[in-house]
Formats: sequence, C-alpha cells, structure tokens
Amino acid sequence: MEVGFIGLGIMGSRQAANLRRDGHELTVFNRTREKADRWAAEHGGDVADSPRAVAERADVVITMLVNGAQVEDTLFGEGQAVEGARDGALFVDMSTIAPADARRIGAALGERDHGFVDAPVTGSAPKAQDGTLTIMCGGSDEDLERAMPLFESMGEKIVHAGEVGQGQAVKVISNSVSATNCAVLAQALVVGRQAGVDLDALLEVMGSGSANSTMLQLKGRPMLEHDFSPLFKLEHMLKDVRLCLDETRSVGTGFPFAALAGELYAMGVGRGLGEQDFAAVLEVVEGMAGARL
Repeated sequence: MEVGFIGLGIMGSRQAANLRRDGHELTVFNRTREKADRWAAEHGGDVADSPRAVAERADVVITMLVNGAQVEDTLFGEGQAVEGARDGALFVDMSTIAPADARRIGAALGERDHGFVDAPVTGSAPKAQDGTLTIMCGGSDEDLERAMPLFESMGEKIVHAGEVGQGQAVKVISNSVSATNCAVLAQALVVGRQAGVDLDALLEVMGSGSANSTMLQLKGRPMLEHDFSPLFKLEHMLKDVRLCLDETRSVGTGFPFAALAGELYAMGVGRGLGEQDFAAVLEVVEGMAGARL
C-alpha cells in the first residue's frame, strides 16, 4: 500500500516510523522540511515538497496535525492534498479536532468520491513509539477495513466508534477525563505536601488501592521530580478539553469537572507552560497554594 503521511511531530514521527517498520511505502511531508529530511534519513521513504505531492503518490493519505484549521487547509487549500488525490483515495485524519470539523471534512471528501476516517489516538509518545496506541475511529465499515492494516502497525487497540466524527467525540471526552485526573493528582500531591505527608508513601498507597490510575502511574513520579519533558503538551491538552466542552454545549449538557480542569490548564498556558508536558499543571496548583513539592 502506498501511504502518504503529513505531520511529523512528537506523535506523527513515531507513527510513521512504525508504518515504515512494517514495510509500507511512505511519502512524507512536514511544514519544516528539515524535520522531514531527518526522518527520511533515519527511516527511509520519500520526502514531498507539498501535501499535493504526497497525495499524488498515495492510495491513503494520513494527516497528524495540530487542529482542524490546519487539517482543512492541508487538504483543501489551494495546491494542497485534494487537488493531487488519486481517484477513490482514502484520507485518514489522526489529529484531534472538533467532531463537527471531522464531519464537515468527511462530507467534503465524500462529495469528491474520496473516503474518510477520523482516527484520533491516545497513549502519548511512548505508545506511539512502540506501536501500541489506542485508535478510535469514525467512518464506514468499508473505509475502516481499507485503513485497518495501517492502524494495526500503529496501534494495539482499534475501536470503531461509529460514523464520521464519533472517533473525535470519543477522543475529546476521554482526554477530558485524563486532564481532570491529572489536575486532581496535582492537587492531591500539593495537599499532601502542605499536610507534611511523605509523598512517596502517598503515591505508594494510592497506587495500591482504588485511587490508582494510569495517570498516577504515568505522572506521579515525574510530578515529584518536576520533570515535565513533553510527552503530550499542556497546550494540546487544553485544546482537547475545550473541544470537548464545545461539543458538550452543542448537545445541551455540561461537564463541570472538565471545565474546572480546563481553567487550570489555561492558567498553565498563561504561565508559559504550554510547551511542557501537561503534568506541568502541577506548577499552577503549586502557585495557587503558595507551596512547592
């Protein structure tokens, strides 16, 4: 299968590497050409000069970008991917964007007789590295079947969430729970610090009882060490929470705990923490409490 991959950031570079590892022929594009050249030198594959050139060489075009505006411009802008697409090409967007954006993109591609699957991922950089991401997919059974060999190279669990847009809806709800969990963990550690608790003991006890969580295992120790090396940037987590809240409002309900977490992440961006891992929300909580772990 000839595959095009657009977007070689923290996640995309690792996902594309797994596709190459499994023998797929790749043509890649990144806005920063030097990054694409470095990736190709390490993993093989061809580097294209534009999204259109990617689509001209691919049966399936994957995008892994920051937001819906970037995806739409990359696909539909002048001289971009759709203009070079082969007949009946399949487009797969693995970015995290608004469900409404995914539905609009899918409809526009359908009018041109192209397939579309929205397939955001969860698992952060470590799981992208070893090909064990969870991929949640929105689209038809036929389009999902075409994309499945690629998903199996990048992910361990592939979930068909429903029609186009539902993959994104599942993703932003799930990430909002993760964001809330991380913010609560940060608050628990700061409370423990102020109460004079042994924080290693606190982590050990929480990790062996019903307070345990994937978030505790991933972020507890880095929080104690103030290690916020970006596996998933704080600004991206804030984006996902806001997308979830927009979707929540559009269906006439509420998600107040996610909204409160979103306030903390927004404060983190305001403090210049956006490029750090989202565990850096700890520094917001520390600042509010006037205490440091």
